[in-house]
Amino acid sequence: MKLQITNISKTYPNGVQALQDITLTIPNGMYGLLGPNGAGKSTLMRILATLQEPDSGSIQLGEIDVLKQQDEVRQTLGYLPQEFGVYPKARAEDLLDYFAVLKGIINRASRREVVEALLKQTNLWDKRRQKLGGFSGGMKQRFGVAVALLGNPKLMIVDEPTAGLDPAERVRFLNLLSELGENSVVLLSTHIVEDVSELCTRMAIINKGQILQEAEPIRAVEGLQGRIWRRIVEKSVLPELEREHKVISTKLLSGRTLVHIYSEEDPGSGLELVQPNLEDVYFTTMAGYAQKQVLPQEREVQL
Repeated sequence: MKLQITNISKTYPNGVQALQDITLTIPNGMYGLLGPNGAGKSTLMRILATLQEPDSGSIQLGEIDVLKQQDEVRQTLGYLPQEFGVYPKARAEDLLDYFAVLKGIINRASRREVVEALLKQTNLWDKRRQKLGGFSGGMKQRFGVAVALLGNPKLMIVDEPTAGLDPAERVRFLNLLSELGENSVVLLSTHIVEDVSELCTRMAIINKGQILQEAEPIRAVEGLQGRIWRRIVEKSVLPELEREHKVISTKLLSGRTLVHIYSEEDPGSGLELVQPNLEDVYFTTMAGYAQKQVLPQEREVQL
């Protein structure tokens, strides 16, 4: 099963054009949608989750027309929004059992098996009788995944899942997400580059409602070989470098500034060539220096 998004556009009543002719082909597995806050990621996620209507375009999930067959979509959808509420005084197993009833799992014995399996899968079985108000941020996120997995969804939408998690919780959460992409389409929306580099075999970069780049992360990084240069400078030198070169990112390092620039030839100025990474791909694309890449399946269609 694949998710086909074609020419989706959305403009809000205040005039903000959140999405402009978005077209993506998303196969089974983990697919990253990377972009800054306000890029249009959450709008697209809500449209896919049947919570919002686009102004134009079409979406197909296998044989299902997402915009016209919303009930069918919801039966096979798992959605973990950026922010979701829980009943703080409810126990984890009780609330998950309640959500299972809402998902249509009526038989009590079957429901008990499903709840137990999901709590174990999300590593919450030992906390099943704990009230959700006492859960850490990471535990709440894992509970959200348990809810999203009810009914064995074929489409999982995960919006900014690691924002606010401490490093240990983030690793546990990413390990859990990596297991989900084996049998379904998992769309991971985030502004954190490391989430995409560690999880996704395909990705798209979005900004101001437009797709700027669609590529396999490994190939996108390979495309920058020999073009990323760096130098550690005093802050006072930075304006001069910005005037003379295509600076794509700066980062404080022990009181000084680590500068990365894009150049197809040796730029001089004491800059050294470095191995690029996905963060360089992201900043180069956002700055408008990267060439848009074509995925293999797109290339076949165009031939």
